[in-house]
Amino acid sequence: MQDILQRIEAALQEVRPFLEADKGNVEVVRYDEHTHILELRFVGACKTCSMSAMTLRAGIERAIRTNIPEIHRVEAIQ
Repeated sequence: MQDILQRIEAALQEVRPFLEADKGNVEVVRYDEHTHILELRFVGACKTCSMSAMTLRAGIERAIRTNIPEIHRVEAIQ
């Protein structure tokens, strides 16, 4: 489990500069090994941004699934 969390953090480092440029970020809440679903929480300006759903799918989920194909879905939670 620790290995996949490290891989998730490494993949997030690819997109964090873009989020931080807009005064936001994302944090890992939970990864479910059985369903292969990663839950993230937007923080800062990303929390209220109207484009956060697009950022999640087109940026974050793409980076994660490209680097970690065993993750089936990435979800944002409040």
